Amino acid sequence: MRAVDPRLLRHARAARSCLIITVLLGLAVTGLIVAQAELLAHALAAAARGTGATALAGTLVLLLEVVLARAAAAYGGEAAALRAAARVKSQLRRKLTRHCLRLGPAWLAGQQPGQIAAQATRGLDGLDPYFARYLPQLVLSVLVPAAVVATVTAADWISGVVIAVTLPLIPLFAALVGLHTRAQTRHQWRLLAQLSGHFLDVVQGLPTLKAFGRAKYQEQVIARVTSEHRSAAMATLRVAFLSALVLELSAALATALVAVETGLRLLYGHMPYQTALLVLLLTPEAYLPLRAVAAQYHASAEGTAAAESIFQILDTPLPSQDSRTTALAAGRTARVPDLRSAAISLNGVTVTYPGRDRPALEGLNLVIRPGELIMLTGPSGAGKTTVLRLLLRFTEPDMGTISADGIDLDGVPMDPWRAQIAWVPQHPRLFPGSVAANIALGRPGVPRAAIKDAARLAGAADFIEALPHGYDTLLGERAARLSAGQRQQLALARAFLRNAPLLLLDEPVAHLAPAAAAAIGDVFRGPLACRTIIVATHRQLAAGADRVIALDGGRVAAAASRAVGALALAADP
Repeated sequence: MRAVDPRLLRHARAARSCLIITVLLGLAVTGLIVAQAELLAHALAAAARGTGATALAGTLVLLLEVVLARAAAAYGGEAAALRAAARVKSQLRRKLTRHCLRLGPAWLAGQQPGQIAAQATRGLDGLDPYFARYLPQLVLSVLVPAAVVATVTAADWISGVVIAVTLPLIPLFAALVGLHTRAQTRHQWRLLAQLSGHFLDVVQGLPTLKAFGRAKYQEQVIARVTSEHRSAAMATLRVAFLSALVLELSAALATALVAVETGLRLLYGHMPYQTALLVLLLTPEAYLPLRAVAAQYHASAEGTAAAESIFQILDTPLPSQDSRTTALAAGRTARVPDLRSAAISLNGVTVTYPGRDRPALEGLNLVIRPGELIMLTGPSGAGKTTVLRLLLRFTEPDMGTISADGIDLDGVPMDPWRAQIAWVPQHPRLFPGSVAANIALGRPGVPRAAIKDAARLAGAADFIEALPHGYDTLLGERAARLSAGQRQQLALARAFLRNAPLLLLDEPVAHLAPAAAAAIGDVFRGPLACRTIIVATHRQLAAGADRVIALDGGRVAAAASRAVGALALAADP
């Protein structure tokens, strides 16, 4: 870890005014330290010569004012630095969230959400010591020793030379200890992030672990990782204590050296008493900021290690498609196809996921006309979900093009395109909040009547009204009190309410009873007949589907239109 991370300072632009105030108050503290030492030396020397308290009243009052001003400046500097830390943490959290969203689900699927959550919360909270104490102390560690050396040299050049020669010893020892601290802190933070991610996975999969009798084993794993983290934390603390011992010893020896040479010259009458007092009072002040900055370096090490992990995420390049559309949107306003009337064409599209030998889609050609109901069928891994991901632009084709109304999607901004799409994933996500808020996620502020209509179309109205507070019932984490089918119906209601011209559904009735699934199929050909609907499913649920496209190995194995005949509801193969 460097003394100052330039990336953190770049992100500190949001708190630049607070940091400027902190530096200015640091300058004020430096001047007040010198003034305090001079006033105190003058008062003590005058008192030693027999000057009474009445004659020294002005000096003592001024000394009290300087002490109070120094305390106020130190308080103001820390308050401004804490405000700067809060702004930087907020900015980093927003950037991390925005960048993760822009990286897309394909990137997020390969990450551990527990580690990212630990970095964005507990990790960034560790930046408070960095901005509130370390950076201000770093400024003081430059200003105060320089001011002290200049003042002492002006009063007694020999003492000034001694202080100037011994001062570099403290940063030298601090750097040597800091090299070891960096490795220890990174190891500690890596174990903490690993523990957070693993614990989240265990809690989410606890029913499965209990069913297979593996809960005890996971207890042992968590205990082992916890023990490793505890050992790493204690090792880091040992290094910190060693650093404090080395720095305190170095500063004490350097101060003693100045005190001895000053005392000897004062004893033989080679130095005035007031000058000796000034030197002795200022000498500890020269070493104190250097000792303090080393201590704060260790206190802020965890936060900077977490920030380094966050910068690795922020430095992850965006998908080329997202980068192109962002640059295009910045340069000019692109025309966005209207999916109510535009046909979508997939021309020779091939998609291969990282780490897989075979493509998920290979040379797919498909035309989606407005108002069509298309069912994508086929075995698991046939490429059904990949087609939906392409239309959502979560995934970019390796070969081929996707266009709408003759416009290549590479040139269409992402947000206006997705604003025309409603999506129900295979495992829908519900959020803590009311039932109504979850349904209205895509259209906040919509009237309650529209929410109820969407719930009725999805077959969710009956069970919602049976809840303790109806549509105002609060759902807990992951809506655990609801069954899988009920969660799926709420996700369908959310998609229906969005009123988007393109509706993408991935296994929308996998957890529904046959009668409920048939009712959803009737909704597709009834109230939603004007929308373009693409359903990826194992179950042929829509008796009036315009086309049924069977995929196998990323290719179209068979296709049938409505003219071939009606399709019956069937169970999973």
